[in-house]
Amino acid sequence: MSELEWPVERGGTAVVLPDRVETAWRPGSGEHDEFAVASVTKLLTTMAALVAVESGHLDLDEPVAVDRWAADGDGPSTPRHLLAHASGLPHDSGRRRPQGTRRIYSNLGFRALAEAVSDAVGVVFTSWLESAVLGPLELGATRFRTRRGVEDDPAAGAVTTMADLVRLARCLLARGEPLVSAELFAEATSVQFPGLAGLLPGVGRFDPLDWGLGFELHDRKRPHWMGARRSPAAFGHFGASGCFLWVDPEVPVAAVAVTDRPFDDGRWAMATWPPWSDGLAAAG
Repeated sequence: MSELEWPVERGGTAVVLPDRVETAWRPGSGEHDEFAVASVTKLLTTMAALVAVESGHLDLDEPVAVDRWAADGDGPSTPRHLLAHASGLPHDSGRRRPQGTRRIYSNLGFRALAEAVSDAVGVVFTSWLESAVLGPLELGATRFRTRRGVEDDPAAGAVTTMADLVRLARCLLARGEPLVSAELFAEATSVQFPGLAGLLPGVGRFDPLDWGLGFELHDRKRPHWMGARRSPAAFGHFGASGCFLWVDPEVPVAAVAVTDRPFDDGRWAMATWPPWSDGLAAAG
């Protein structure tokens, strides 16, 4: 692939195919540069939670306490609700809405999820993440940092490299192997709580706003940050820091981007990412 022609100072892309990886970089950037990936962190936290489910430590439908995460806790939630942004917990602060009535994208929900995983496995979440995900996938450059006063933030605090994200993309392209079974991964990439409307931050309102267990699903949303040519089965996540990872299992292909330009800076990302993604192979 040619030199990356994106309106960013530093960054790169990788197209991950079953037999090879093709990369492009802005001048002065490289695969071992560190990038804050914001909400792409949720993919790591998702896989850590799924490994806890696979190993029998965590039950997706067993209630867990979330009262301390909102002004009106209104009773317990479940890991399934938290992963699918259906718990009613607000984004970062505020009152909780009734559970299961709307897709409310929630950083608080992922912090509550990490706490539930920690309680279930009996170690702090970062230790579980290391043993369950980072170690097995050899993500040696991935670490957490304090973000907006939240230490080791499981919702948006990861710092990593292109090389590590490519390894994660390979796992997701392989339907969760070697971390979880194909059956559990298929459940994770299918719609949870169908029919919920909601706001995809920075993109727009959708009815429905389909989500799996931690994975945003392309379905047939328009416009979409993954572009218009992705299959309905495509899934992934982007971050406010200007990074993304998506997988289209129907092709099959995955894509990774790391940049130093925030997603909402002049809406460059929604002007750049969809046509770039549409230039790649499409399903069917």
